[in-house]
Formats: sequence, structure tokens, C-alpha cells
Amino acid sequence: METSTEDTDDSARRSIGARRNPASQEAILDAAEAVLKESGIGGFSIEAVARRARAGKPTIYRWWPNRTALMLDVYKRFKNTRTFPDTGALRSDLIALLENHLLGFWKDSLCGTVYRAIIAEAQNDRDAAAALYTYQVERKAVVLQMVTRAKARGEVDEAVDGTLLVDMVVSFAWHQLLLGRVAEAMDSIEAVVDGLLMGCAGYQRKE
Repeated sequence: METSTEDTDDSARRSIGARRNPASQEAILDAAEAVLKESGIGGFSIEAVARRARAGKPTIYRWWPNRTALMLDVYKRFKNTRTFPDTGALRSDLIALLENHLLGFWKDSLCGTVYRAIIAEAQNDRDAAAALYTYQVERKAVVLQMVTRAKARGEVDEAVDGTLLVDMVVSFAWHQLLLGRVAEAMDSIEAVVDGLLMGCAGYQRKE
């Protein structure tokens, strides 16, 4: 029995998809970023990225089950280039987190637009919500190290719930992003951090 050219092409695409070739992955992410910059959220789709990357849609869907997952990976490429702050004090760590990794990262940039779209799509798409939640868990685990270091320095009582503290910081940032008030919120960062830390048992500010 002869094998058709179409069958051969399909087999090759399945093989490529299974291996998740790093070079192909980066080319697709480059194409996705370009589509976002040129066409915005409204013009972003798996089909548009496939055309730009000259890749098969089945391969892209195998690696990214929906457009939200693909947008999230584009976003993560920007985020992963920034190291988390370790200033030696919890207050300045949290201020730097908001200035450089949250509000300041989103301000006047494609990143803020993309992340707002991801949050919006997660409200109605279970898979998108799961992808966003997984990403948040990974990021929070790293941010929690700030609170752990603060406890070791004696700045914060051991009884303080670090996860809750981080959630409150992130919630403030998300609220401003969703309201489109990121730039205005930059002036409130220190006051917000001070207000949160005043509620922490045993917090000792270090100048």
C-alpha cells in the first residue's frame, strides 16, 4: 500500500510536534510576539501566528492548546529576563517587586495589554484559567522567598502568612491593571507596601 504525500507530511508534523523542537518553538514565539505587536489582541490567533511562522496549525495546537497559552508563553519570555529583588529588607523588596515586575513592567508596554487579555480570557475559559493559575503558583513560590528571608532577619514574625501577604501585593497590582490605572498607581506603591506591612505582626522596618 502506497503512502500518500499528505500522510507523510502529517507524520512529519506529528513527529515535530512530539519533539517540541526548541528552534521551532522559538520561531513560533517570535512570530506570536510579532503578531501581537502588529495586530494587537484582536488580531491575534493561532492561524495568524501559523502564517507568520510558516508552521502548521496542528503543531502549534499540540504545543499550545489555545491562544491564551501561547500569549502566556510570550509574556513569560519577557518576564523571565528579570530577576527578583533581594535588597536585604522586605519593604524595599516589595517596592521593587511592584516597580519592576508588576506595575512598572506593565506600564506603557505590550506586556500589560497581553496580561490583561490573559486574565480576561481566564474568566470564561477553563483551560486558560488553569494555565494562568499554574503560572501564578510558580511565580508566587519565588516571591515568597522574600518573606522567608525577612523572617530569618527578624523583620517579620514567624506567624505571618507569607502567601496572604504576597496575594495582597499582587491583588493591588492586578486591580490597577484591570482598571487601566497602572501609571497612576505607581505613585502609591510605597504607601501600599507600608500599609500592608503595618498589618504584619512583629514587622520591624529597616532603613
